[in-house]
Amino acid sequence: MRRRGFDAWRDLRADSAAEQQAASVLARVGLAGHERAAARDLSYGARRALEIAVALAAEPRLLFLDEPTAGLGAQATGRLADLVGELKRQLTIVVIEHDMRFLFGLADTVSVLHWGQVIAAGTPAELRENEWVRRSSLGSA
Repeated sequence: MRRRGFDAWRDLRADSAAEQQAASVLARVGLAGHERAAARDLSYGARRALEIAVALAAEPRLLFLDEPTAGLGAQATGRLADLVGELKRQLTIVVIEHDMRFLFGLADTVSVLHWGQVIAAGTPAELRENEWVRRSSLGSA
């Protein structure tokens, strides 16, 4: 894909290797069987997974996720947690997130920011013991 760059004249649908790679990435994020679906026809949670698939297609070593659970229900958040848990075995992932249950369930290290300042950092277990974090709504995560 990188070799081709932004070759708008080449029809990727005629490239079986590209189709196989795309299908593999879709399967990796739980979207197997949706290869021909339009993004607008996917559920909101599936579209979030598709966004991650688009990022994974570039074969990154580092993945940034900005509030991936925003707007998701409990079931979709659970599926996303499973996906991110699987991906973190292969990639370094940086997540900006307000859902502390989601984050504390996945993160190895957490930095808590307030107005751009790091006010607490450590493992989820360490942050649960942090007095400031315990007094805030984060401590219940």
